[in-house]
Amino acid sequence: QAQLVESGGGLVQAGGSLTLSCTTSVGTVSSYTMGWFRRPPGKEREIVAVITWRGGKIYFQRIVKGRFTISRDDAKNTVYLQMNDLRPDDTAVYYCAASENHSNDYLATPDDYDHWGQGTQVTVSS
Repeated sequence: QAQLVESGGGLVQAGGSLTLSCTTSVGTVSSYTMGWFRRPPGKEREIVAVITWRGGKIYFQRIVKGRFTISRDDAKNTVYLQMNDLRPDDTAVYYCAASENHSNDYLATPDDYDHWGQGTQVTVSS
């Protein structure tokens, strides 16, 4: 069972930036399709962005396009979510997830993923 470890969350003022990191203890991040999800207060978990095992990037939330960037550093075995121009409605617990599915790039639901991190809190104050 792969263990995913996230870091980089915290409290930031609106307009600020944070970078979340996620690494895995089993295998390499390049062998999985990696996704970032978030769970805003009182809401369901939602997909934010995916980087496929081939390196393709998909952004699912229209409101994060142009502000969030998903990337991967294979040498560091780490996936990142760079978040700029943060807004109060970006406040959520952010989760890293890994999927072993290599036959489909469009992995948008929690059920598509096999391994999860513990989550990291991002709070954006107005």
